[in-house]
Amino acid sequence: MSVNKVILIGNLGKDPEIRYSQSGTAVANFSIATNRNVKKNDEWVKESEWHKIVAFGKTAEVCSEYLSKGKQVYIEGRLQTREWEDKDGNRRWTTEIITERMKMLGTRADRDRDRDRDRDTKPPPPTDAGEDPFNKTSDDVPDDDVPF
Repeated sequence: MSVNKVILIGNLGKDPEIRYSQSGTAVANFSIATNRNVKKNDEWVKESEWHKIVAFGKTAEVCSEYLSKGKQVYIEGRLQTREWEDKDGNRRWTTEIITERMKMLGTRADRDRDRDRDRDTKPPPPTDAGEDPFNKTSDDVPDDDVPF
């Protein structure tokens, strides 16, 4: 038995970037920072760790619509490492968190204020009746369907 599970609570470093695979699946990429306090030379210092996040399907669309730089978010997912060859022929790797669950954090008033501010410029996301757009899980997308 093995486990590949990541749970993070952090703040977005910039707005999510969304694109679509050849099959039309939404893919959102963003990064979040987590912080911890470490004692160095008798002084407490905050250290930040950056994490690359990838969301697919409806989760990607909700991330793109409602998340923005600085917002706090809960991410639950799994680690995935990709390897590729760059234009100079060098082998490169990156490790990302593939989102299985995303939850916006902060107060309801913050979310309502953001929604009211954006109401004139953004249409509401499509949802099924009774579905909570802030608590979605990603669609299962085969790895060979991802355009990178």
